[in-house]
Amino acid sequence: MKPIITASEYASESAGPRPPVLLDVRWQLGGPNGRPEYEAGHIPGAVFVDLDAELAGPAGRGGRHPLPEPDEFGAVMRRAGVSRDTPVVVYDGGQGWAAARAWWLLRWTGHPDVRVLDGGLAAWTGDLDTGIPAPAEGDFRPVPGALPLLDADGAAALARSGLLLDARAAERYRGDVEPIDRVGGHIPGAVSAPTSENTGDDGRFLAPEALAVRFKELGADRADAVGVYCGSGVSGAHEVLALAVAGIPAALYAGSWSEWSGDESRPVATGPEPQ
Repeated sequence: MKPIITASEYASESAGPRPPVLLDVRWQLGGPNGRPEYEAGHIPGAVFVDLDAELAGPAGRGGRHPLPEPDEFGAVMRRAGVSRDTPVVVYDGGQGWAAARAWWLLRWTGHPDVRVLDGGLAAWTGDLDTGIPAPAEGDFRPVPGALPLLDADGAAALARSGLLLDARAAERYRGDVEPIDRVGGHIPGAVSAPTSENTGDDGRFLAPEALAVRFKELGADRADAVGVYCGSGVSGAHEVLALAVAGIPAALYAGSWSEWSGDESRPVATGPEPQ
């Protein structure tokens, strides 16, 4: 099953005998809550999910967006109408990061049929709705572990033995700037792979063949295992999704740089990656 779906494909499926549950996860790093935008207009039938409050636990030693407790996440998904045997489609405002976070969490906790709307809301050409749906309670029960997950020690080990990709902007990887976390730089041995290079100007993913070439050039074809981290586990989920589009399985270090850099015992590398 493809991990992404086009707007036309979703429109066809939503009119069919087994319509997907649709989740709206509009969110911006440091921006206002996406709920007002959702209420002003969303794809018909979409249920709003708050990334900061419902797709992450409280910020702390585990980073700015640690994983939510599975039971709490499951309750959110059931209220949104998610059942194990019902397909799910997720979209956001177009960047894809928040949608990918919801995709990753659902897949990690065992849901078998989850896709991201490629290009997000901007790709939708149909009418928008302002009504707030009240879906029937779903039956989804999370069982974590269906996708690989890294902790800080696992990320450090993978940077030495496999391929650990840093999905942040290159200037943050080098340590030239650090607008959010305690210190700039990257996990020693990690390779810079900005998430922004996985999509075109329209926010849609590059073709699977082009993504495969990109990750091959970064060393994915030579690594026994691939992992990804970012600032707080959100854009890193987008890179894991891009790798999945290319047919390459990858683990996510959910704590990411916000957890790593918050621990003063962890080494920090700066500058361009070694050749």
